[in-house]
Amino acid sequence: MSEQLDHPPVLDADGGTLRVDLSEADARFRQWMHENLGHAAVHFGLTVAGQARLGWLDRSISAPVQAAGRWLWLRVVSEDKQWTGGDFWTGNLDANVFATLPKPQVLDVYEWEEWRQQRAEVMTLAPGSPCSPTDILRHAIDLPDEWWAELRTAIEVVAATQTDRVHADQALITGRIQQHFGNSVNPVVRQWETVHGDLHWANLMGPDFMLLDWELWGRGPAGTDAATLLCHSLLVPETAERVRDAFGGVLDTDAGQLAQLYVASRLLHRVQKGDHPDLAGPLRKLVETL
Repeated sequence: MSEQLDHPPVLDADGGTLRVDLSEADARFRQWMHENLGHAAVHFGLTVAGQARLGWLDRSISAPVQAAGRWLWLRVVSEDKQWTGGDFWTGNLDANVFATLPKPQVLDVYEWEEWRQQRAEVMTLAPGSPCSPTDILRHAIDLPDEWWAELRTAIEVVAATQTDRVHADQALITGRIQQHFGNSVNPVVRQWETVHGDLHWANLMGPDFMLLDWELWGRGPAGTDAATLLCHSLLVPETAERVRDAFGGVLDTDAGQLAQLYVASRLLHRVQKGDHPDLAGPLRKLVETL
């Protein structure tokens, strides 16, 4: 999925960037996303029965819904049509191949075009609550050994699954690593596997284990998922240590160390854009150890 600005910059006659109050435009966009959710619910004959949640950069909206007394989950994602040809667009539906894993199953899909391309997915409802309200963990979390064992099993099952889907290719990895580390790191990936690709704390459910949001799954560097969870845990050292305990056999390998550099470079790129400034120091400290 391409990285892009939420709003394009507005330039003056000399090419300088003008300051623009985007709060009103953001409010209108969010209202439009709520209308998209209502439109999809009507299409499927569902009743929105809980608070709607907007996703990253407001590009998606989700809510619990009901149909004939059954609780389900409805998600609508909105994207510029030029970006809808990638694997991410069908990731949740394609992930139905993982029928034995604790994850939501997509039951139905509906697409329509209105300014942007909209995709609505009805899926089974995941019990419990996300381990964190944001992707970066900022509070200590107590999860049983059984939870960690299920997480390891799920990642192993995903890694062993063959697919033509691509999470990240060599060109993307090389570009991201060289952007932050120059030529000090050899970016060539020698071991590939299938990865979830977005293994952070807002996509993990507790107290019963379940893994959400399969948009980005596909082939990537071995160790990507363990590295992703570690990097999203760095603000809570005891949890980061628990991740190392669970995935030390992966993280300590050459492939796992390269995966950590790749994930750290991705997050440092987001830090440069203004996301998670408090993560910059811990990420750089991790990189120094590698």
